[in-house]
Amino acid sequence: MREKKDINVQIGRQIRLARERKNLTQEQFAERISVSPQFVSDMERGVVGVSLTTMKNICVELEVSSDTLLFGSPSPTLNPILEQLSAVDETEVAMLADILRDAIALRKYDRA
Repeated sequence: MREKKDINVQIGRQIRLARERKNLTQEQFAERISVSPQFVSDMERGVVGVSLTTMKNICVELEVSSDTLLFGSPSPTLNPILEQLSAVDETEVAMLADILRDAIALRKYDRA
């Protein structure tokens, strides 16, 4: 039996949670990311790790960031903001990023 690495267990847990939120079975999910159902099971239990290609496919299919899979869910405070940002188009994202950078710069200036 293979020894489980902590990082694989963490990532596997996050993948399972995200898959379940999408109401996908392991079989459905496996088909969508082009792996076997057994691989999905092993991955979710932390028995195997994932390649970057598979990680990308997982993120796209489950509509989650790699940060979420690697580090867990964002804070409850950020969740509503992230949900709203998912509905924003590319040009608005650039504008909001500029506003956020300016706000952070002002905050640093106010502390000085």
